[in-house]
Amino acid sequence: QVQLQESGPGLVKPSQTLSLTCTVSGGSITTSGYHWTWIRQPPGKGLEWIGVTAYDGSTYYSSALVSRTSISRDTSKNQFSLQLRSVTPEDTAVYYCARKFGAFDYWGQGTQVTVSS
Repeated sequence: QVQLQESGPGLVKPSQTLSLTCTVSGGSITTSGYHWTWIRQPPGKGLEWIGVTAYDGSTYYSSALVSRTSISRDTSKNQFSLQLRSVTPEDTAVYYCARKFGAFDYWGQGTQVTVSS
């Protein structure tokens, strides 16, 4: 059974960098065909795709966030991470990591991140 768990600070100050890590168990992030994704849901809004790191380490980002986003991975720990720079209160959301294999088939429980001074 694949499990994903987000971790990171729940409160970030404006202009700082939001950093989250997703720890994957029950499957390797380097297994061919899998894509490891960050998604968020602001309060009262729908899901927003942020970006992805694929099994081969390639990365792709939302065009709306590409200038502020980096996704990296640590294969020795079976983790992948999100950095979102220069945050504003509009980046307040529940952040999810998820696996995509065709569809999004496994999700983390989500972690609330609030941007506030």
